[in-house]
Amino acid sequence: MKIARFLLEDVVRVGSVVGDVVQPLDPGVTVLDLLAMTPTERTGVDRVGNAEDVDHVTLLSPIEPTSIRDFMTFQEHVEGTIQLSGGPGTPITPEWYEAPTFYFTNTAAVTGPNEDIPIPPGCELLDFELEVAAVLGRSGRDLSPVDAHERIAAYTIFNDWSARDLQGREMRVRLGPCKGKDFANTLGPWLVTADELEDHRIDDRLDLDAEVFVNGERVGADTFANMGWSFEEMVAYASRGTEVRPGDVLGSGTMGTGCLAEAWGRTQQRIPPPLRAGDVVTMTVQGLGTIRNTVVAGRVVRHEIPPARPPRHLRDRSGTS
Repeated sequence: MKIARFLLEDVVRVGSVVGDVVQPLDPGVTVLDLLAMTPTERTGVDRVGNAEDVDHVTLLSPIEPTSIRDFMTFQEHVEGTIQLSGGPGTPITPEWYEAPTFYFTNTAAVTGPNEDIPIPPGCELLDFELEVAAVLGRSGRDLSPVDAHERIAAYTIFNDWSARDLQGREMRVRLGPCKGKDFANTLGPWLVTADELEDHRIDDRLDLDAEVFVNGERVGADTFANMGWSFEEMVAYASRGTEVRPGDVLGSGTMGTGCLAEAWGRTQQRIPPPLRAGDVVTMTVQGLGTIRNTVVAGRVVRHEIPPARPPRHLRDRSGTS
């Protein structure tokens, strides 16, 4: 099943997408309810009202995430972006190979698949990042990859927008990212339940071809079969010593050539250029659909934050009396 959230007469509805139409479902059934069901149970959910042309409704993010963990699992992406800060020939740190690292990002900054994306305050180097995200339908703790497979209910396209100049400054503090990743996380166009994608597997990876375009020009392409870790391994790692829950979203990390920063790192030039107001970013992933967002001018910051104040009340730490 393809599960969408959309506006119908200014009311948020949940529907099933078939072809070019979306069929509203029983208003009492939520996205999390659907994710917890078996494929057979989903087919028994009541359809209510008339089917609507997908192009004639406003698609929302297909889920309001419980949490968002964003991983970094593509070696090609890491090789390119690490040269952006470290210079040509900078090797990948050995720690990257040891475990699937992730960070938590902002669930309040989730946008729909066709929404405009304002440039964040102070950003001159706006970038996109093409990913696929797994969405959990059941909870678990200390899971094995086999157990994790049973918790993954659906997948969707994920654009982890990035303000590269803000991010670069923040990461030099050895904490973050924060505002460089805080402004937009696009999900959509709908959730595709995991059973629909089983035929796309190569071993434990999803072999889904993906492309990203800026203003109609293709700037990146890869397959998600190239992930360094499977989604099941990512979920298992995320569940170590803690609980993962229904509605948790886990991003794959950016595919090879799936962002501008990777090209900037490899060439040491800003080609293609950073995104500007008016640019249209289109992402298509096999079996999942297409999202398309237009970059627009952001708000002007009216209240600047001052630099850190030097400490005024230092203690004597010499150990002498």
